[in-house]
Amino acid sequence: MLPQCLKNFNVRKCLTFITGMVECLFFAGIVLGWASLGFLFKAQGFFGSFCVNTTNTDGLQVQDCRGQDEQFSLVFTIASFLMNFLTLLNGLIFDRFGTLIARLFGLALHTGGLLMLAFATPTLSMLVYPGLSCIAVGGFMLLLTNMQVANLFGAHRSTIITVYNGAFDSSSGVFLLVKFAYESGISLKASFLFLAAGSIHHLLRTIFLFPRTTIPYPLPDNYKYGISCRRSRKTNGTVETDSKMTMDDNPPDQEELKKTGMSEEEADLNSAIISFFLTSVLALLFSICSSIPVLPLQYFTFVMQMIDFSFLYGGMTVFVAVVFPPCHFGKLYGLITTLSAVFSLLQYACFAVVEELLDGDPLYVNIALTVLILFSFSHPLNVFLHCRKLASQRAKANTSTATKTVTVTEVESMVSLT
Repeated sequence: MLPQCLKNFNVRKCLTFITGMVECLFFAGIVLGWASLGFLFKAQGFFGSFCVNTTNTDGLQVQDCRGQDEQFSLVFTIASFLMNFLTLLNGLIFDRFGTLIARLFGLALHTGGLLMLAFATPTLSMLVYPGLSCIAVGGFMLLLTNMQVANLFGAHRSTIITVYNGAFDSSSGVFLLVKFAYESGISLKASFLFLAAGSIHHLLRTIFLFPRTTIPYPLPDNYKYGISCRRSRKTNGTVETDSKMTMDDNPPDQEELKKTGMSEEEADLNSAIISFFLTSVLALLFSICSSIPVLPLQYFTFVMQMIDFSFLYGGMTVFVAVVFPPCHFGKLYGLITTLSAVFSLLQYACFAVVEELLDGDPLYVNIALTVLILFSFSHPLNVFLHCRKLASQRAKANTSTATKTVTVTEVESMVSLT
């Protein structure tokens, strides 16, 4: 993609894409790597007060640290829940105040969270709770604002959104790198301060997203204010009103649309059907693999989960951007993510069923979840039927227009003969 951009002299677009990729890959989703980081905090004695002395079956005094482990699990549970649940708030801020304010808000949360982790100590273990939560919520805001970049690449919009979501998932490896650095003798405080210094990149990224204030770049006048439902512009002395995202300066091939007679929305929906179908297939394969009690297979299951997550959020983002008015993108995206956070709480009910009713065997729960995934195939089917209906209506309209044209021509011929 980069060589193609350079070939077309779209260097600024490529740099915009690259800086967004760096942000998503190394900052936005680092909260997902908490498992690696929690191990280091535990080694340093964080939440050590939750360990209690007890006597085992041999009568020996041992420490029971299950309470400590529960604290580390609870930290991530709260952070991941807030990351999704507060996306609705993030979306409202994004729609109401625009990209600049939204990015500064996300940047403040993300950097503040890293500083909390940097200065947390075993005696101040509770700082880990707000620290990780701020990183999670702020990071998701950075991802949300970066998705606008996809509209610079026209037909590749869906690909860019999916790539950004994949980079967001992959950033979970950053905390693994912190773990390796800690084992090479670099303190956690130094690592977190280094990551917090990445706020310089975020600020440069924010400035780069608003180039009209620094360099001449043909973006819409109200770009720096985010998205508007109805934007007026002058074209040849007339005022046109459209409803595009403010960075969407590279629409689909108009000549191709004229040949097919499809609208831009219909063309986008048609191209997204395969993506929606593949997302359901990946989810089904992931669920089937996770249901098979073979340990080596679970490595493949983990890979499938990461790929499916990228397809799921990428497809969802594209669908919302295509079908609904862009001025409501943030709210709708946030609403969907918030609902997913609420439904994710059902996992505790599933765990309770496995432990209390199934004696720790998750087979039947996995089968039930796999059956539920089959319903997800109704979405690509519904979109396919909708597109076919639109095509049928377009064909009828074309036939009707052709008939009227022929009729008018015959009438004119008769008049001329008379």
